Amino acid sequence: MSLVPTILMMASTISLILIVIGFWLPQLNPDTEKLSPYECGFDPLGSARLPFSLRFFLVAILFLLFDLEIALLLPLPWANQTSTPTTTSLWATTILMLLALGLIYEWLQGGLEWAEWVASPKKDCWFRLN
Repeated sequence: MSLVPTILMMASTISLILIVIGFWLPQLNPDTEKLSPYECGFDPLGSARLPFSLRFFLVAILFLLFDLEIALLLPLPWANQTSTPTTTSLWATTILMLLALGLIYEWLQGGLEWAEWVASPKKDCWFRLN
């Protein structure tokens, strides 16, 4: 047998075995919690207008921003093998500098702080608000 049909046969067999195990392995007696559409712990009958901290939203946006910019650097090892690796290195350095500047800006603006700092009545004394 050649290599390609052997690999396809093995992949199909393993996939079929995993599908069968996936159907037969779990218990088939669901309870009320599993049948609930809100399995995450939220009360489905409560108010939908709960106060939401904007800091969670900011951290999620920052994560997406930095995650997407890191994804731009993933093809870098293959791009270095092109005819002009200097241009590739220049673009990679530009992306990394933008990441670093964005992180420094958010740090200086206090976007990465979870607790707010409040000045105390004494001079040069700060404490966290919890």
